[in-house]
Amino acid sequence: MVQPREIAIVGVPLDLGAGRRGVDMGPSAIRYAGLQRDLRGLGHHVTDYGNLAVPLAETVPMLAGQDVAGRAGVLHHLAPIAAVCAEVAETVAAHLAAGAVPLVLGGDHSVALGAVAGAAQGRTLGLLWIDAHPDFNTAETSPSGNIHGMPLAALTGRGHPHLTSVNGFAQRVPIIQPAHIALIGIRDVDPLEREALHEAGIHAFTMHDIDRQGIATIIEQAMRIVSRGTDAVHVSFDLDVVDPHEAPGVGTPVPGGISYREAHLAMEMIAQSAKLVSLDVVEVNPILDERNITAQLAAALVLSALGKRIL
Repeated sequence: MVQPREIAIVGVPLDLGAGRRGVDMGPSAIRYAGLQRDLRGLGHHVTDYGNLAVPLAETVPMLAGQDVAGRAGVLHHLAPIAAVCAEVAETVAAHLAAGAVPLVLGGDHSVALGAVAGAAQGRTLGLLWIDAHPDFNTAETSPSGNIHGMPLAALTGRGHPHLTSVNGFAQRVPIIQPAHIALIGIRDVDPLEREALHEAGIHAFTMHDIDRQGIATIIEQAMRIVSRGTDAVHVSFDLDVVDPHEAPGVGTPVPGGISYREAHLAMEMIAQSAKLVSLDVVEVNPILDERNITAQLAAALVLSALGKRIL
């Protein structure tokens, strides 16, 4: 039987961090898949707080004066992204303080910077980063300058001060210690990003590891890592970790991802750990989707993370 919890749904329709438009419609698509109804069907008490106000990309042109130069590139839309992430952090922290489980619906993966910062306020947080990409770039290493490829680096104190401090919100930098992070499912890593991950000493379970050991073994190992010396766990789930054949509607698809059942088993095991305090689900792009199947998968995975079982 599922233990009823207070669930606070917050949409963050941000696509300024990505190079491809469309993920701003992700929160609506996930809601349309019946998320709130099905969470209530599990016995949870659910409140949908709607979407945070986010600038439209059309109103924030990518001009040199609005970007911040790095040695090898720029940070596109740094100021508005940092401002949105600070609001996300404040919102998540407030819902946690009120006893709810914040469920953040993205938007591009830069929203996780705010979600994790808010969840880490007042506690030592473990972080499961489930993604095809490690998102461990900075302006100096990023080939694109797109901030959705940088939030994990910023959470560990690497990058522009507006990101590492979440626009002044963070009580401490780094927000998350590398030893408290586990990456799961990565398979597309930039060369300098690879070097940075090794230097940071972050535990990374690639698709190679999942193929050799199986998803259950990987999740068991990852949960031990993120639970050691921490008070609770946040899960950041990028839908592009799933193979594009089963999740085509994502901003940056990469062949060779985890399967539908592997994704569900991962979330089911996280639920069984009883460590989860907050969750973000990101990068659903309805423009690229087929009959909303990726958003439906996102909603179903949330249910698994919050207690739904086969029997």
